[in-house]
Amino acid sequence: MQKKKRDGKIHGTTAKAANLPAKAGTPKTAQRREGYIRNIIPKTISRTRTDIATWRSALRSADSVDNPRRAKLMNLYEDIMLDAHLTSQIELRHQTVLSTPFDIKVNQEVDDEATAALNAASWVTALNTHILNSAMYGHTLVELTTTDSGTEPVAVTLLPRQNVIPEKGLLLLREDDSKGIKYREVREFGTWLLEFGKEHDYGLLNKAVPHVLFMRFAQSCWSELCEIYGIPPRFIKTDTQDPAMLDRAEAMLRDMGAAAYFIIDRTEEFQFAKGADTNGDVYSNLISVCKEAVSLLMNGVVMGQDTVNGNRSKEESSIRLFEKIVLALRKMVAGYWNSTVIPALVRIGILKPGSTFAWQQEEDIEKLWSMVVQLLQFKDVPNEWIKEKFGIDCTDKAFTLPGQLSTTLSAQPREVDFFATAPCMRSGGCTKDWRRFTD
Repeated sequence: MQKKKRDGKIHGTTAKAANLPAKAGTPKTAQRREGYIRNIIPKTISRTRTDIATWRSALRSADSVDNPRRAKLMNLYEDIMLDAHLTSQIELRHQTVLSTPFDIKVNQEVDDEATAALNAASWVTALNTHILNSAMYGHTLVELTTTDSGTEPVAVTLLPRQNVIPEKGLLLLREDDSKGIKYREVREFGTWLLEFGKEHDYGLLNKAVPHVLFMRFAQSCWSELCEIYGIPPRFIKTDTQDPAMLDRAEAMLRDMGAAAYFIIDRTEEFQFAKGADTNGDVYSNLISVCKEAVSLLMNGVVMGQDTVNGNRSKEESSIRLFEKIVLALRKMVAGYWNSTVIPALVRIGILKPGSTFAWQQEEDIEKLWSMVVQLLQFKDVPNEWIKEKFGIDCTDKAFTLPGQLSTTLSAQPREVDFFATAPCMRSGGCTKDWRRFTD
């Protein structure tokens, strides 16, 4: 498709048509093949050693009033995302939210076709992940493009955060450009370009940076400790000055293994430098503190990590707190869908006007079963409903709850003759109907 350039902005030839409001009964998705992502020139990420000074320098660059740049900070975020613990906590946070199905409603009625299609679409999962990541990075700008696939009509692409300046509303085609596209003023914004997050927010990862760097430092030092004291160096004392003998001694040490070695004079002495007496506890404690801080930052709790002081009540309390975090994240995602995503999908032609997004309510099966057991004392519960909720095939056979009267799982009431079945209340017992009992 031929591209046109006007006012310094690159637009697809179908951009205008694609942004027209979708009419009822639109037969197919509005077509837009070209995207801004194709015009962005990628830049190689520099994998250099990072420390606290690197972090502070990146913050100063992002905090600049006249020329804010987030490239250094975003590169630092990508670097710390290599940490296994941080990644696991973010995945726990995201997957708990994304595993819950949702409904697409039209005029308060569930649209079964749209609900099934979007729940199964991978691009929806990708979009929701980008929305959740806006809390991690502070800001997210994504681009929608159409595809030829019938099952996946839309593709979602993240515009590089290094090229986005949300404070100025600029999209840079080159990371180091001085000028860029004012993406909030282009026709595609709100339909093909979707923005999530806040302009001046650096996200949760900014708070995680020092803890990850400290963990990395502690692991490096601990590894070096293991190398020095776990595989001690070897040495030979000799007073020979014969080069051949020295070469022979060096060859012997070199061929004996990978540990460090050296040759010294008989009058010289080798000693390990005296430091803190430790077997690595100081590094292990620092790593544990940093891991706990990262877990609290991402999920509000530390779950399944305290193997020494952990207990069931503590874990249950942590789960309840974590559920509140998940509930807040679901509320955030639903808010962006109803305010930003659905209006765009309606204009593109994927959803019908009047559509809304809502998470499906999760039921506490254990609590529901307890309520059913109590209800069976007074009311009959349909077998079909029990099958639907609990997956249990029921018949009308009666059963007896502990300490209670005989009950049946039937929709039809069954009379119970208490006087015909009650045991004799007189001491000594009886074998006859107690109503006919006489002294």
